[in-house]
Amino acid sequence: MSDLLADYLPILIFLGIAVALAGAIVGASYLIAPQRPDGEKLSSYECGFDAFSDARGQFDVRFYLVSILFIIFDLEVAFLFPWATSLGEIGAFGFWSMVVFLGVLTIGFIYEWRKGALEWE
Repeated sequence: MSDLLADYLPILIFLGIAVALAGAIVGASYLIAPQRPDGEKLSSYECGFDAFSDARGQFDVRFYLVSILFIIFDLEVAFLFPWATSLGEIGAFGFWSMVVFLGVLTIGFIYEWRKGALEWE
């Protein structure tokens, strides 16, 4: 059991150094930097003008749809990299499995395109 714990010792040392260094940097910036807040610094809006509407406004649902589509196709690319590097080892079965995977994603993309999900008015 002690051999198993000894394997994790470098990780614990690294985490300890990271926490100590982060604390030292935050503490040093607090000690060195001048702490003189005024009304402008403490105000909610520093953009030069007062807020003109409620900050809790709703987004259009198309924004969420486009972001979900981006995540889906970004994950597709994330699956393509390990597949491409191991293509020689996985053989024909791995190749045709990825072709089916890409086909399903392409059909989904065409469906979304035809439904007008990618059109922004």
